[in-house]
Amino acid sequence: MSDDFTPDNVQKTVFSIIAKEAGIDEGKVTLDSTLKDLEIPSLDAIQIIFEIEDHFKIQMPDRDPNFDTESVKGLVDTVQKLLAEKAANPPPAPPSAPPSA
Repeated sequence: MSDDFTPDNVQKTVFSIIAKEAGIDEGKVTLDSTLKDLEIPSLDAIQIIFEIEDHFKIQMPDRDPNFDTESVKGLVDTVQKLLAEKAANPPPAPPSAPPSA
């Protein structure tokens, strides 16, 4: 797994994306924060999730009760879980072309 995806780096990156997209100071973002606590409107929250997905090349679950996307900790945990699953299940190699006869 790449060094970029250590738990500390994932957390820092998620904090940074939240702060940038919400236009708030990164120091206000903590694991205990919820997007509501940070006064982030739902449209900005959606944009934050898109940015996180794009940065980490993952797909966040949509309305999955097993994933908490309302809290900062939930977002960080979800990213870490999805990255671990991605590392454990790399995409299959494209099928090689059959030899021409």
